Amino acid sequence: MVRYLLAVCILLGGHLVSRAQKNDTIPSYIKGKQGTGYPVADTLGPHKKDSLRNARKGTNTDSPYKLDSTTRKKHDPRRATLYSTFFPGLGQIYNRKYWKLPLVYAAVGIPAYTYFYNKSWYQKCQQALAVLLDTPLTDAKLKSVDPKLRVFLTSGDDNSLRSYRNQFRKDQDYSVIFFLLFWGLQIVDATVDAHLMDFDVTPELSLRLQEGSGSTGPAMAGMGGMTSPASVGVVLDIHKARYKRLFVP
Repeated sequence: MVRYLLAVCILLGGHLVSRAQKNDTIPSYIKGKQGTGYPVADTLGPHKKDSLRNARKGTNTDSPYKLDSTTRKKHDPRRATLYSTFFPGLGQIYNRKYWKLPLVYAAVGIPAYTYFYNKSWYQKCQQALAVLLDTPLTDAKLKSVDPKLRVFLTSGDDNSLRSYRNQFRKDQDYSVIFFLLFWGLQIVDATVDAHLMDFDVTPELSLRLQEGSGSTGPAMAGMGGMTSPASVGVVLDIHKARYKRLFVP
């Protein structure tokens, strides 16, 4: 009888102990209660709104997504083209080729100056020819003509006036052509420079110089085994880039 009582007591005691040792799976910080023992660390990351609020306040929050500071912003050739199209020299400024600005402004400014110069003298010649044909010639009419052209009016040489007028008009047209030509050249220059700024200049290029060593070829073998002299050639590799294997010990 005593054995049965001891066995029942042992079973009841083990059942109570097992229930007392059962852990609660819900952490105390989620329930809103103060945890017992050591403080439990919060494993949840900051909320999206909290991170935005911290960013507005200027506080630094550790984020796994950070911008790579070593990456370089790619140069855009289209911007250089547009800048040079709108105004000469802006594309060179965008490409940071400041030493080309005097060349650009000289190439575009000289035709622009000659255009206005020839246009002015064309109008003066045209006016002098109109005064010469409007007879009789009076002092008031003569004073309205440029002093350099009055000699043609006093001598009645209308052919020379027509020749000068036509020449100035031809030079005026040439000035427009050269102005447009140099404007287009500076656009092309800015575009090419913008493309070359991101051009690959690493040593592993497809087109390279290769030195050849002296060897005895089949053609030289029939000539007494003469060896060809050392030579330098250009090698063009049309295959894709090959990657070397690294042996890690």
